[in-house]
Amino acid sequence: MDATSDLSMKSDEVLRLELEVLRRQHRDLDEAIRALEDRGTADQLTVRRLKKQKLQLKDMITRIEDRLIPDIIA
Repeated sequence: MDATSDLSMKSDEVLRLELEVLRRQHRDLDEAIRALEDRGTADQLTVRRLKKQKLQLKDMITRIEDRLIPDIIA
């Protein structure tokens, strides 16, 4: 089962809760990346991995938002 079909089987309430958790994780990663970069001694591989994780979270957030807020055709 892929992520898209998994989303369609969840209630809107569950999706909203997951969305909030994902947004929090995304913010936390953003803060961690910023802190590593501000120190100036950041391991670039670690920063790249965190940025990739952050991008994956953003993709998941977008998929859930699209599921919760369907396109309205004008």
